[in-house]
Amino acid sequence: MSSLSAPKRPGMCPRQVSSSSFADAFDDARRRLDELGVQEPGEDEVLSPALSSSSSTTDESALGSPGETESPLSPSTPFTAPITPAADPDVADDFAFAFDIDGVLIRGGKPIPEAIEAMRVLNGENEWGVKVPYIFLTNGGGKFETERCRDLSEQLEIDVSPGQFICGHTPMREFADRYGTVLVVGGEGEKCRDVAESYGFRDVITPGDILRANASTAPFRKLTESELANSRDLLARHGATKLSDIVIEAVFVFADSRDWASDLQIILDIAQSRGGRLETRSATFDEGPPIYFSHNDVLWSAAHEHARLGMGALRRIVETVFEDTSGGKKLETHAFGKPQVSTFEFATRLLQQWRAQQHGLADSAPPRTVYFVGDTPESDIRGTNAMDAKAENEWYSILVKTGVYQDGTEPRYKPRKLVDTVLDAVHHGIRREMVRLGSRKSTGGRMLPLDDAALKAVGEGRTPSFEVQDDPFLAVV
Repeated sequence: MSSLSAPKRPGMCPRQVSSSSFADAFDDARRRLDELGVQEPGEDEVLSPALSSSSSTTDESALGSPGETESPLSPSTPFTAPITPAADPDVADDFAFAFDIDGVLIRGGKPIPEAIEAMRVLNGENEWGVKVPYIFLTNGGGKFETERCRDLSEQLEIDVSPGQFICGHTPMREFADRYGTVLVVGGEGEKCRDVAESYGFRDVITPGDILRANASTAPFRKLTESELANSRDLLARHGATKLSDIVIEAVFVFADSRDWASDLQIILDIAQSRGGRLETRSATFDEGPPIYFSHNDVLWSAAHEHARLGMGALRRIVETVFEDTSGGKKLETHAFGKPQVSTFEFATRLLQQWRAQQHGLADSAPPRTVYFVGDTPESDIRGTNAMDAKAENEWYSILVKTGVYQDGTEPRYKPRKLVDTVLDAVHHGIRREMVRLGSRKSTGGRMLPLDDAALKAVGEGRTPSFEVQDDPFLAVV
């Protein structure tokens, strides 16, 4: 585990079976299904063992290519993994969890009550004594990953390592060698500049630097004493005599803007410039540098009872106002984060390395099923479902009611499972894994989704009806 300090959590609950509990429980579930006459897989359908002690090395293949408006992710690893430890016999090999944070685990800086218990269940405090690997994939950012992990460790009463954490701007580190002078927008104070420089960006400019050089850039914005002290003298730093000598090669919106009006003005100025030169204007409005947003969430779950506007809203405003002020020219920006499939592929890479580093599961193949738990249909569920359609393994979307999603509504992007809280999501995933062996029918080698009725039937010794139910919003007959 990480060296990050965290409150000591209570000891694990007493186990009900032996140290090989998870494998034994799978065998028991399979025997129960045999007794109930549920069809088993054919000889050509190979079931993965519940646990594995494989010692093969982690796959080093590159991530898939994103679409035209998605930002490319390098095959570089998100962290450097140490020597792989011996496999833990009590760790689930076939499945894992991935979690969004705001609205799922945390709300308004405080943990959602069920989140702490959910983490304990995944760490082995469950009736089978099994530990389930998990990672965190959030569109939020604005801080060092280590700082976010330290906060999350304290909030959830666990140790969270940067090796199991991806925030919205994490993939931006792959661009540090591509661009020289960049504008970084968003976040509190100088944190985003510091993060960008830690990624290897050599020349990082902020909106505060530009406002210091020319206060009339944003007529209604006045820098505070602290902001003025933290800003940098652009002309002196670049050895320039005028701002138009400075060329911005790319714009990166790392975190949510703290002053939308001035940040919008500065982003538009650069987008409409001649090749990124400050205080110039293109005659054709098609010479500006690329603009990257760390995510595209229009809404996010904060302390307020209603969802708040996020970076995706600023992205849409930038594109709309650019069109309105350039005679109808279109501006194409780029987004990382969910729902981009490339971000989920990046997460797959991280998950494989984390399973090898922390749990000794050094199999080159990803887990058979990844349960992704989110609160935003437009990013969490949409991205998970898109990844499931493309990936060779199963990505199973679970939507919780503690964040952006409004209970009682039917979202455009529908999850495989709708639950009240993250604890319900964890219980559902583990229970589903315990009875899914032997539930395979003629579905092209794909496991059937098991709903609560099927799980209850097996538990009561009845033959479940394994009907495919991918839409939790359909009325149950």
